[in-house]
Amino acid sequence: MTDPGDIKACCATAYSSDLVAMLLGDSYHPGGSTLTRRLATALELRAGQTVLDVASGRGTSALMIAHEYDVTVTGIDLSSANVALSNGAAQAGGLADRVRFELGDAEKLPCPDGAFGAVVCESALCTFPDKPAAAREFARVLKPGGRVGITDVTADRDRLPPELTTLSAWIACVADARPATEYADILTDAGLRVTDIEHHDAAISRMIDQIEARLQFLRLTSRSKLEAYGVDVDRAAPVLSAARAAVTDGVLGYALVAAEKPTTDRSASAVTGRVRAGSQSVRGS
Repeated sequence: MTDPGDIKACCATAYSSDLVAMLLGDSYHPGGSTLTRRLATALELRAGQTVLDVASGRGTSALMIAHEYDVTVTGIDLSSANVALSNGAAQAGGLADRVRFELGDAEKLPCPDGAFGAVVCESALCTFPDKPAAAREFARVLKPGGRVGITDVTADRDRLPPELTTLSAWIACVADARPATEYADILTDAGLRVTDIEHHDAAISRMIDQIEARLQFLRLTSRSKLEAYGVDVDRAAPVLSAARAAVTDGVLGYALVAAEKPTTDRSASAVTGRVRAGSQSVRGS
């Protein structure tokens, strides 16, 4: 299946399912709330800002950012179930006055030009069929001087094993993932100036371990539930092993990329700013 509409529908269905919640917990991306806070730091979020969370899932990051950084957040997701659950969570958490969730497509955001001071997109750009279109939308809805930050799976697609190139692997953020520098190029081509690239490969290894452990637990306690979702644990094991080997071999990783919208019309054709690998920081040119 390669039709963009079908891919989007499959992703929306998968990420609104209870199975994904069982396997991934509250946070649907590697690094969890710790990496979300790191992303907020890279974006220099401050009280009173308006933030857009693209592909907001069940709203965990949007609610945390609103609470901890005193910002107003709009979450956009392609799943109506996720939107409903997220708005319910905002209401229950007493944040409905500052956090709302809406149905929408990342490649055609239902937002006015220049409406946000920051845009975040966690572990989702890799699944969008038209990544340049999504990046242009990020730039369009940003105010001049505003920042966009993504965290995402990185991959050397030419070296991915066959187990990691299927539709399921696409939905799992692997099959169409790109190197961190390619994500940076996509943002740059959208008119943004890249300021940070950080590598957090250990985060994806921890998530693979988490998924494997939860699958084994469910296999022992709720095998019938897994079968109801169409999950074959015996077939899942080799895929997880292939993913772990790909991380070890440097084929798969995880990265944070941040960029800003220039306040003038001058070209943002060069990647500049701070480029970090782990705790190491290198000043770019």
